[in-house]
Amino acid sequence: MLAVAAGVFCFLCGFSYDKKIPKNVTVNGMSVGGLSIADAAGRLRAEIEENLKDKSLEICAGDKVYKYTYPEIYYRDNLFRILKNARKGTSYTAETSYYLCGAEEIAQGICLAEQLRMTEPYAKFSSYGKPFEYCEGNDGRRGDASALVKDINNSLNGGFERVNVKFTRVPRTKTIEDVKSVTRLLSSFTTRFDGGNLNRVSNIRLAASKINGTVLDGGKTLSFNDIVGARVKERGFLTAKIIENGEFTEGVGGGVCQVSTTLYNAALLSGLKIEEFHPHTLAVGYVPPSRDAMVSGKAFDLKIKNNGKTPIYIRANTTNGSVTFDIYGKSDGAKYSLKSSVKGNIPAPEEATDDPDKARAGKDGLLSEGYLEIMRAGVTKSVLLRKDKYKPVKRITYEAKPEDNAEENSEEES
Repeated sequence: MLAVAAGVFCFLCGFSYDKKIPKNVTVNGMSVGGLSIADAAGRLRAEIEENLKDKSLEICAGDKVYKYTYPEIYYRDNLFRILKNARKGTSYTAETSYYLCGAEEIAQGICLAEQLRMTEPYAKFSSYGKPFEYCEGNDGRRGDASALVKDINNSLNGGFERVNVKFTRVPRTKTIEDVKSVTRLLSSFTTRFDGGNLNRVSNIRLAASKINGTVLDGGKTLSFNDIVGARVKERGFLTAKIIENGEFTEGVGGGVCQVSTTLYNAALLSGLKIEEFHPHTLAVGYVPPSRDAMVSGKAFDLKIKNNGKTPIYIRANTTNGSVTFDIYGKSDGAKYSLKSSVKGNIPAPEEATDDPDKARAGKDGLLSEGYLEIMRAGVTKSVLLRKDKYKPVKRITYEAKPEDNAEENSEEES
């Protein structure tokens, strides 16, 4: 194709490769007089290429060096113009320029291969052990492909000096302290239980484990029921004490409400928004009144919203006698505390029985209020969260039958 193109060029320009060059003509110090233009050009170019084979271009990108040689490095010249117009007895020096084949693509490839991606400092959240592992990240760098092409051309047409890629630093926008500031411990709340009640302990441990490790992104809402799922035997939940129809009774999943209650208190102490909660019908013993959060089926849920822009991290830890929730994230600058206030009692109804196995102490009901106290910039304000009414538990007293008393008296007399 080059030969055809050259032939067309020569035809259009009115000369032939076979045209003889006048005598005593030298080009680049070589005598070419009497030779055809094609023969002279071939000899001159062979010498240029032979010299080029001894040259190389090195491109340094950080610690890495890219090396290019002939024929990746090629050349352009004006030999045909000189030879066509050569005059007898004249010496000429050809204009020769060198270039790297595909320089733009090579420059872009090197810059892409040798760039360093900037990595911001970040924290790895863990459900166990240390809550966070902090990573410093690194600055990035970006090569200037346009500048590299210019430097390549200058080198090839200068002294074939080594070319260094010019990198622009891409700095991190955050520091490790910025990361730590959004992973502070916001609150920790613990409730306790009887470690000897193995079924209840198992349910608490299972439910808490499903919440453990939850990351709640900014603007998102946590649904306790969605995460923990149905409390059924097929999912590992056991039978333990629950509240049903205003009475303490046995049911699958007993103890799960203690988990939701513990999380509820931790969330309030973190400044999170409670979108849904439900009180028990009866007061429970593991938190003060108006600080419980009952969950049941699909209709009664605990929903917690992260109103901030940064994530909230939740960890749960269960021992043989306690369950704890730790919540991490970015503080809003306030300190939170909870207060429970009993406003009145509801006397327990009484009933007599002659069956000693049915007797029980019973329990008065309560009227109570729950408050969230917020201290910000040295000023404390109290916010009413809820008002609750806990039903009483019927008090059943044992009264012996008259005939039983007579029998006992006769035994004593005998």
